[in-house]
Amino acid sequence: MSQALAGSQSAVEQIVRRYERPVIRLIARITRDPALAEELAQDTFVKAFRSLGAFDPARRLSTWLFRIAHNTAIDALRRARPPVVPLAGSGEGDEPAAAASPDPVEQQALGRALESAMAELRPEARAAVTLRYEEGLPFEEIGQILRMPEATARSHVHRARKELSRLLAQAGWAPGTRRNADAVHHVDAIRSAVRKP
Repeated sequence: MSQALAGSQSAVEQIVRRYERPVIRLIARITRDPALAEELAQDTFVKAFRSLGAFDPARRLSTWLFRIAHNTAIDALRRARPPVVPLAGSGEGDEPAAAASPDPVEQQALGRALESAMAELRPEARAAVTLRYEEGLPFEEIGQILRMPEATARSHVHRARKELSRLLAQAGWAPGTRRNADAVHHVDAIRSAVRKP
């Protein structure tokens, strides 16, 4: 980052390569539109590099970029309603809980169920869950990105996990509700993911 601040184009390109996928994933979770997410990710990096002077070197670069990405996505949602069609679940990191499934048909069905459940959450909750479980960030950093106290970030994630669990159970993905012989593996994986502290 110090090289980017000094004007190094190579350092800027390295930052984009390192954070491009996580930024796109976060924006896609918030907007539920993969094509828009790629466009908004570009906007995010343009905004970031135009305001390099505002970056505080005492903070983490990822926190700063995720905050810009979050704000960019929320602004886009305010300008236009997002589509109601859920993500197809085909991108990297889209189906973290179902990745170990041996049955591709069940994996796809569970991916669709999870995407549909995620789509029911408010944008802030989708962002909090994505930052926690897909990016593996601590609650303190999630709070910094979403501009809220750490306790509020914890609360967002906790409530989102409970709501995801309820929605998945409602869709037939609950313990004891086996859609086929492999379904229980998917259910356990998702419930484990959404119940982690």
